[in-house]
Amino acid sequence: MPADTTHTLIDADSGVSAPETKRSGVAALGHQVKKHRWLIGAAVVAIIAAAVMFNPFAAPKTQMVTAAVTRGDLEQTVLATGVLEPAKLINVGAQASGQVKKLYVELGDTVKAGDPIADIDSRTQVNSVSNAQAALSNVTAQRSAASASLTEAQLNYDRQKRLYDAGAAAKADLDSAQAQPANARASLAAAGAQIKQANLSLNTAETNLGYTKIVAPMDGTIVAIVTEEGQTVNANQSAPTIVMLAQLDKMTVSAEISEADVPKVTEGQEVYFTTLGDTRTKHYAQLRTVAPAPTSIESTTSSSSSSNTSAVYYNGLFDVDNADGKLKTGMTAQVNIVLASAKDAITVPASALERKGRNEYAVKVVKENGEVEQRAVKVGLSTSVTAQVTEGLKVGEKVVVAEGATQSSSSNRQQNSNPLMPGGGSRRGMGGGGGPRP
Repeated sequence: MPADTTHTLIDADSGVSAPETKRSGVAALGHQVKKHRWLIGAAVVAIIAAAVMFNPFAAPKTQMVTAAVTRGDLEQTVLATGVLEPAKLINVGAQASGQVKKLYVELGDTVKAGDPIADIDSRTQVNSVSNAQAALSNVTAQRSAASASLTEAQLNYDRQKRLYDAGAAAKADLDSAQAQPANARASLAAAGAQIKQANLSLNTAETNLGYTKIVAPMDGTIVAIVTEEGQTVNANQSAPTIVMLAQLDKMTVSAEISEADVPKVTEGQEVYFTTLGDTRTKHYAQLRTVAPAPTSIESTTSSSSSSNTSAVYYNGLFDVDNADGKLKTGMTAQVNIVLASAKDAITVPASALERKGRNEYAVKVVKENGEVEQRAVKVGLSTSVTAQVTEGLKVGEKVVVAEGATQSSSSNRQQNSNPLMPGGGSRRGMGGGGGPRP
């Protein structure tokens, strides 16, 4: 039997015998398997962690909006829109017809009572005065003649009476002489009445002549010139306006108050307003009165329907000083009628209050350690924005005004980057086209 021989083959590339090469390959394969297992385990852990982090069913965090308890002034008001008007406005018109011969004022002039405003052609009125004077003179002369006739008639009667008593005159002559004084007295009385009538006519003519001289009826400012110099006015049809005169040192605000707010307001309540051109300056006054009828009454007719659904407003009137003249006629006023007010009060946003009963409220207070407690409070004056707290809170504490569940920043990203969510993030490794194959 030939002796056993062992053939050793040498790997031409590595220079290692074949049996040794085979043993090294088996060891390397085992090492790679262990390494792959570790990587798979780490990947599983990462996937589980990601699933926990991006779990859509995890409880969302609660976000709170807080506000500090502060001190401030609080007031409850009724809002209205008003118009500024002069406290006293007069249309200075003409009671005489004719051409405006002279206009003495210009727009914006300040005048005193009795100052001339305009002259109207007075020739017709002057002629009327002359005629009335002539008529008066005529009847005055007639009265003088009647007075003389009365004296003559009385003397004649006295003479006839003596003659009759002496038997030197007939009874008929005495009766005739007795009637003459009576007739003379009647003529004298008629002349007196005519004189009165003539005086009245003269007075009327002189008054009409005075109407051609238009003067200021009061102190004020010329706010409008309606009739220019040279125009003709006809006072027989209507009283034409020459200028408009106003007292501007005091203005009246006419504010339209909604019918829903009218029961809340009373005379004497404090009011303040601002103008569109100056929203920072507040002008204060007191409500003088509220009109008993709505503003729409002027346009109401007998044919108006009772089912009219338009809003109803009542004018609230109050006066304000305007010594500096900054308030102008026709300006729009944003009016606040103060129903109630609280000065230096402890206040919180009204949204922080939670009603517990008819007059019971509670708020959520955030403590210094971050805990939230519910606390009962007493509420005073309240508006739609701010409320006065009379008991239960101190200045500086924080109250919750709003809260809600919100997603964390990582959960917000899950819809865009979580590979475990359908349709979210990249589709690599999920068996989609273009991914690596095992």
